[in-house]
Amino acid sequence: MKGRRALGRRFGWLWAAFAVSSYGTGFGFGAFPLIAILVLHSGPTQVAALAAAGRAVGAVVAVPLGPWMEFRRKRPVMIAMDLIRFAALMSVPAAFAFGRLSFAQLLAVSVVVAAADIAFKAASGAYLKSLVPPEDLLVANGRFESTTWTSIVVGPPLGGAAIGMFGPVTTMVADAVSYLLSALGIRAVGGTETRPARAAAPRLRAGDLLEGWRYILGHRTLRPLFLNSIVVNGLIMASEPLIAVLMLSRLGFAPWQYGLAFAAPCIGGLIGSRVAHPLVARFGQHKVMLVVGALRACWPIGLAFVQPGVPGIVLVIAVQLGLVTCCGLFNPVLATYRLEHADPDRVARTLSAWSVSSSLSIAALTAVWGVVAAVTGPRIAIALAGVVLLATPLLLPRREKAPRGTGEQAAASLT
Repeated sequence: MKGRRALGRRFGWLWAAFAVSSYGTGFGFGAFPLIAILVLHSGPTQVAALAAAGRAVGAVVAVPLGPWMEFRRKRPVMIAMDLIRFAALMSVPAAFAFGRLSFAQLLAVSVVVAAADIAFKAASGAYLKSLVPPEDLLVANGRFESTTWTSIVVGPPLGGAAIGMFGPVTTMVADAVSYLLSALGIRAVGGTETRPARAAAPRLRAGDLLEGWRYILGHRTLRPLFLNSIVVNGLIMASEPLIAVLMLSRLGFAPWQYGLAFAAPCIGGLIGSRVAHPLVARFGQHKVMLVVGALRACWPIGLAFVQPGVPGIVLVIAVQLGLVTCCGLFNPVLATYRLEHADPDRVARTLSAWSVSSSLSIAALTAVWGVVAAVTGPRIAIALAGVVLLATPLLLPRREKAPRGTGEQAAASLT
């Protein structure tokens, strides 16, 4: 089967590095707020600020990294970002051991990690495009996606058990070590990587900072997908804390029930990522993105109707299973489509701008929906997010006019 064909030793090392860091991140899921609450005794306002400010400021810090890495070899950049994340995260248990840990340090570390995450993802996407033949990009992205969802299923429960046995700092140590192992795995990929040639001015200019956004918004293929992506991701993530408040505070669900309701459906992400390649082979990228992108928007509104008890748990699991399955299918197809349609000398800037925008939209919409929930209540705010999501398929490209190409030819292929 094509979906199971080998992609070579070098991709194997890259996939292994991705897997170990994904499982480390899953194992350390929620480490920042847990340390803030259990170690620093922070209140809800500080915890919310840690989540929002870390993501937003990290995205702003990452803005110049896209154009900076565009004309550099991507593998050294990936290794450097892994090492930066390792050092930043390890500073937390080190400070804790000496009784010097502060909220300011935790906030600074969250910013550094968020910026390094964005830079790593941009560099790894550009590197994957040079490492894997075009016909294998969807297979590779599908494997990354399946690994991500598997790590979400396995990691948080194990991390929760480790916190109970060894304390809240344990999972952050494991997450930090996973980045060190990832750096070693990327180094083991080996081979030679050609340094991209730069035709423009040799130094980074102020105008280069916005080049990724100019390219995306001027590209008839990528622009609607970009707008759809940042709105959908922002609204889904903005609803998560409201669902937690509704289920844990208003409806009286136990924490383990809440965790089960959101962990079990992640198996749908594994299923979706596994069927992405055969579905695209049969129906084509455009049709799969259009149909699955529309289906993805239909599920979240169901969370506004959750009730106490077993029926509520069943409803949440069913809604999340449908949503996660659609996301697991849509994400690798979008990632592949984006790589194929970005010009070779703009891949890193495109991916960086995309990630920065996604992080900023999540932070902004989380803040806005927090205010909405304070005025109307969490259930109405969740319903409102679901209603807005129902309109997001209108942002998807509607028709495919011509065969897919590259560069400017690809930019005219969809409207």
